[in-house]
Amino acid sequence: MGKRGRDAGQGGKKKIVSVVGARPNFIKLAPVHRAISPYFRHVVVHTGQHYDYRLSQMFFEHFRLPPPDYNLEVGSGDPGRQVAKMIQKTERVLILERPDVVVVYGDTNSTLAGALAAVEQHLPVAHVEAGLRSFDMTMPEEVNRILVDHVSEYLFAPSPNAMKNLRGESCHGRRYLTGDVTIEILKESIRAAESKSKVLKELGLKSKDFILATVHRAENTDDPTKLGNIVDAMAEIRRKIIFPIHPRTEKALIRQGLLRRLLSGGNVLVTKPFGYLDFLKLEKHALKIITDSGGVQKEAYALGVPCITLRGNTEWVETVEAGWNLLAGTDVRRIVWASEEFRPKKRRKRLFGRNDASRKICTILRNATGCMPL
Repeated sequence: MGKRGRDAGQGGKKKIVSVVGARPNFIKLAPVHRAISPYFRHVVVHTGQHYDYRLSQMFFEHFRLPPPDYNLEVGSGDPGRQVAKMIQKTERVLILERPDVVVVYGDTNSTLAGALAAVEQHLPVAHVEAGLRSFDMTMPEEVNRILVDHVSEYLFAPSPNAMKNLRGESCHGRRYLTGDVTIEILKESIRAAESKSKVLKELGLKSKDFILATVHRAENTDDPTKLGNIVDAMAEIRRKIIFPIHPRTEKALIRQGLLRRLLSGGNVLVTKPFGYLDFLKLEKHALKIITDSGGVQKEAYALGVPCITLRGNTEWVETVEAGWNLLAGTDVRRIVWASEEFRPKKRRKRLFGRNDASRKICTILRNATGCMPL
């Protein structure tokens, strides 16, 4: 467990520990870090859940985040053992640091481990992106969300629907409608992506002449039937598909003998994961997006790109109700049909706040901890 010193000049400031470990966590961390670091000593704990450069270090570099104070180097593995190791190692850090608040982000295993470790040490938990629900308890992410929300003292909801869910479950923590921090960072980053990213030219792509696809959730990668259906659908789609492949998905395709089938149609370009700016530019210029990622669904909506979701449910129900997100599951015919025929019929509404979520979160934490009150 590596520690990096960053205590000089921090004096009597209150202290916040953020626990992160996966790509979605790092994106949410960036605006929160910028907002709170002038007022708090901010200690960042990286569990090591994602350790590939393109899924981890690249985000710290892009968002100009300081290196994590601690890297627990847990790595991948069986989810139960992974979470147990994270809790054990995070608890040691919390005993040493004794923060005023522990902040966790989203719905990953690192999110759950950080929250449980804090509760064991009787430390208040703040959950960024609280209240999301898919109402599918077979999803590990859904279990993580529910458990974290019910042990958190501060619940930062990204949307009115998330607030409704928190009220409906009578979560004991204080609930705040802050808006969504990832939309905030997206608006800033898309400008940089448009000016700096050369990915369209490098791949020989024209705007709105390709489909972007991502697949990574265990419910799809670990089920040979579901993954086979997704492969069959992608191979059958007539339009060019750009498919940045997640390490877990690549291993599953090889293990299940599906990679050759995926490439058989000649329309799928399999690539390594892209950096954040390159991926944003691909999202922005895609004709449609096919994904099982919650974050990508939301980004697609924010960028005005129709989304085909490879799940039977979603935590971002607002995007479906708005008519910009189609739940296709892993039905081959429905995916292929949607790739050609699905077109939103409604104008997009503002669903996730006004790009000031991190400022609201900072204000709430300052007032809650007595840190330089406003």
